[in-house]
Amino acid sequence: MAKKPRIVIIGAGMAGLTAANKLYTSTSSNDLFDLVVVEGGDRIGGRINSSEFCGDRIEMGATWIHGIGGSPVHQIAREIHALESDQPWECMDGFSDEPKTIAEGGFELNASIVDPISTLFNNLMDFAQGKLAQDGAAASKGCTINGRFGNQSVGAFLRQGFDAFWDSCKDRAELSGYGKWSRKLLEEAIFAMHENTQRTYTSAGDLFNLDFEAEREYRMFPGEEITISKGYLSVIEHLASVLPPGAIQLGRKVATIEWQPESHKSKEIPNGYDSSCRPVKLHFCDGSVMLADHVIVTVSLGVLKAGTGQDSGMFNPPLPSFKTEAISSLGYGVVNKLFLQWSPNGNNRNANDKDKFPSLQIVFHPPESELRHEKIPWWMRRTASLSPIYKNSSVLLSWFAGKEALELETLSDEEIIDGVSSTVSGLSSALKAHKEVKHNSPEFCNGSAREGGKVRFVKVLKSKWGSDPLFLGSYSYVAVGSSGADLDTMAEPLPKTGSSELDRAVDHPLQILFAGEATHRTHYSTTHGAYFSGLREANRLLQHYHCHGV
Repeated sequence: MAKKPRIVIIGAGMAGLTAANKLYTSTSSNDLFDLVVVEGGDRIGGRINSSEFCGDRIEMGATWIHGIGGSPVHQIAREIHALESDQPWECMDGFSDEPKTIAEGGFELNASIVDPISTLFNNLMDFAQGKLAQDGAAASKGCTINGRFGNQSVGAFLRQGFDAFWDSCKDRAELSGYGKWSRKLLEEAIFAMHENTQRTYTSAGDLFNLDFEAEREYRMFPGEEITISKGYLSVIEHLASVLPPGAIQLGRKVATIEWQPESHKSKEIPNGYDSSCRPVKLHFCDGSVMLADHVIVTVSLGVLKAGTGQDSGMFNPPLPSFKTEAISSLGYGVVNKLFLQWSPNGNNRNANDKDKFPSLQIVFHPPESELRHEKIPWWMRRTASLSPIYKNSSVLLSWFAGKEALELETLSDEEIIDGVSSTVSGLSSALKAHKEVKHNSPEFCNGSAREGGKVRFVKVLKSKWGSDPLFLGSYSYVAVGSSGADLDTMAEPLPKTGSSELDRAVDHPLQILFAGEATHRTHYSTTHGAYFSGLREANRLLQHYHCHGV
């Protein structure tokens, strides 16, 4: 009896398990393949990692369903009843509360100052993403943006837009009552706050590295953005649940993928499959090996960058230059989340509604400014918010990107508590004026996290995507110098076949296939992009073996 074609999927995240699910459940194919999913870690999910903190369900990685209209993730979550839960969960009330915008030094900013800059930033991003014509964007800002935008970054475009806005409005009266803040400094800092939020959306540590032209290729689903009540992992577990026992192997980290790029058919092989020789050999870190006919690689772009760089040997022979150039030129960044439990009276949970922490947008002086509060650490200065994960929760959340996110990974819990406490101390004169923080509650003194033995931040939990060797970051973006075409190149299987008869006569086609968020041209950086890519590669193999795919 001829052996079944063996398909090995590397990575048990969204892309890998979607591919496995599709291959196993497709009509007449569940008995056609020998299907194995190998995962280097000790859990499934990849960059999806639902957890708990202080009794609340939280997400250490992927958090949002970005638009419920047409999202396959939303469809699955709805079908498995994962959108309802009795347990509180992160962002279960969305962004229902209007955040308070606080400037360094303790100044609450009213809407008349914040809203024009927020509108400016949102209009500029809408234009960059192709949602607004230039004249519409300019009209809504009351200014004109001159010049062409080709070959530049989103960061440069945003700053050009801000400068045009300021030049058209520079005769306005100076602000008073905001300490050392001038109008321009304050408006620049509000604009920078929005830029910092955008950094976490895109994973670009510096928006000057984010390509402008590619930004409008990115697609969003319509409808609201929501979190999953029972955790993102519920979707992953559903995808994995159909696979037979033993199909997913944990703790199986691949060291080298050995493949055959140059072999051509010497004889006709029935049905395009020769069971006598499997062309791909996987070498694992524990010294074991596994042969395969097809391997679907779903590791992160960060792992591919590390594995295809100089003196690295993830692929033997090395990948062709068209593939390594795409891997090298695309952007891949680090985004981390920081959860803190806030306990103003030293208790594990807040005592009453008057003690609740407000949802904050934070406006900082630049790290190099002589006006800055010296006790606020540099790694806090580019986080844009500090907010409860839902209304009246004692758990607060901040997002970090780029070098600040990497720094966060190196800090102890005590260093984080001291740094956040120093930051809140710099805002405390504004916070004490709010009913959410009682006037007679213990104050932050000299940046200390403690007052009278009462702990203000008592627990810390942070993600560490940058230093995790299985991910080496969070998600991809189109960097300056790359393009959407590189995302298409990422998706091309190997060996590459051309249009000539010789090219089509590859002895062992589709040896290495690629899936994952960084292989989808319009939905990169998302879980649904990873889902679509897994379906794409499963269907590629199903069609190769003349099975039914969708």
